[in-house]
Amino acid sequence: MPIQFADRMSTVHRSFIREILKVTEDASIISFAGGLPNPELFPVSDLEKAAVKVMRECGPQSMQYSTTEGFEPLRKYIADRYREKKGIEVDADEILITSGSQQCLDLLGKVFLNSGDNVLIERPGYLGAIQSFSVFQANFITVGLEEDGPDLAELERVLDENEVKMFYAVTNFQNPSGLTYSAEKRAGVAEILKGRDVLFVEDDPYGELRFMGEAHNPLVRGYLEENGILLGSFSKVAAPGFRLGWMVCPTDVRDKLIIAKQASDLHTSTFAQRVMYQYVTDNPLDDHIEKIRECYGNQRAAMVKAIDEFFPAEVEVTRPEGGMFLWVTLPDGMSSMDLFDEAIKNKVAFVPGRPFYVDGSGENTFRLNFSNSDEEHIVEGIKRLGAGIKEFLSKA
Repeated sequence: MPIQFADRMSTVHRSFIREILKVTEDASIISFAGGLPNPELFPVSDLEKAAVKVMRECGPQSMQYSTTEGFEPLRKYIADRYREKKGIEVDADEILITSGSQQCLDLLGKVFLNSGDNVLIERPGYLGAIQSFSVFQANFITVGLEEDGPDLAELERVLDENEVKMFYAVTNFQNPSGLTYSAEKRAGVAEILKGRDVLFVEDDPYGELRFMGEAHNPLVRGYLEENGILLGSFSKVAAPGFRLGWMVCPTDVRDKLIIAKQASDLHTSTFAQRVMYQYVTDNPLDDHIEKIRECYGNQRAAMVKAIDEFFPAEVEVTRPEGGMFLWVTLPDGMSSMDLFDEAIKNKVAFVPGRPFYVDGSGENTFRLNFSNSDEEHIVEGIKRLGAGIKEFLSKA
């Protein structure tokens, strides 16, 4: 007799990006596919010193069970940083430490989503959120992105015409598009959401990776005073392997999320939290982030310059001021899935755009990651990719 799986699993698929990464394990392939930080920038030596210090000074405590909400000194550090860097008031008791920001999405789904609830996401949207909320059988509705954020007229219409439970957005250097909400769009979104019974979830893993232009405050707490939850992560500014993220939310909401987390994993790694806190205590995090910004800024510049040289003029590309991604739109009628197959033969990889669209569109789009390749490989990879695009256009 076959094993019977839960109905919810019928609508959830493997991560398309994770499957692509298997293909790119071939060392000869220049990969712009994964959303991976540059491993050469991981503060390995400083984290090693922090780990040794934790083991020597509080070894037994670092290996013991801990509170679900997270290591209090680390939560206080995060709260203080919001106050100092963003000018927004956050209390340590409003922070829940999670096993990466991906767990934030899982916990939010458990606490807020019933089967069939409408979740509003950006178009294109973050694939990790699509996969996570699909487990809870959410019904996705989308709002299109303009160069500086969502189409406000479309957003208002969608909210007027649908009973939306949650609006999930990546407001800084969005994954996959690289776009950022302007101050005007942030204010506009807040005004549209005002008075509505809609939970706004702002995911901000890339916000500190700005290497040009003007930074903006988070929409949550900076523009929106109610019904907002802000997500953060150490993955892009320190080490993704530590799996340390967090949520900023009202204490009554956090209490429900704590219950859901207790049912999931009891608490996030005690050792990882203490080591990260020791690291940021002994080493100015801003100094490390500045190194990342300089490196990523140079890599982004190399990719944009190579695109200008090797891509046909008909191809549109976003020009983000930070983050890790560029978004490419091919001429109508071209398939990035077909281009991907040819690109792999030429030893270069990217992520086709269709999986980022829940409505099946986006056939002529794809995502490029610039953070995990050095400048020499970026130029060579874009040259190969440009040649492939030109060949495809010649056959159209």
